[in-house]
Amino acid sequence: MLDTDTVSNLMHGRSASLQSRIDALNDDAELCISVITEAEMRYGVALKPGAHQLARSVELILAGFEILPWTSEAAAAYGEFRAENRRRGLAAGNLDMLIAAQAIAVGAVLVTSDAAIAKLAGGLVTVNWADDMRPN
Repeated sequence: MLDTDTVSNLMHGRSASLQSRIDALNDDAELCISVITEAEMRYGVALKPGAHQLARSVELILAGFEILPWTSEAAAAYGEFRAENRRRGLAAGNLDMLIAAQAIAVGAVLVTSDAAIAKLAGGLVTVNWADDMRPN
């Protein structure tokens, strides 16, 4: 599952390492994004109503991935995941926590360069394919 920062980095061509890893995947690779990532991408477009090229780029990139819906299983994983991290004094943004919990619920590795997400506990597995960039 690609996190929002990964999709944005891919769309804007910010990481040669990320692009290389995506290009190296075979046709059977199951890349997906959360519907929450879709919402974040669409929000970015809505903030810039005159940015027609951005809107086209977002539509193109979204069309390239399976978009997973938010489910009751994801909600259950979120409750446990967020509580576990709160007990440990760890946190990330609210939408990041939702995406991370959804990755746990579907058994996916979350591809992210967000250092706050990578530090979270509770069964989340992350990998950074944009390792040629500074973590944010």
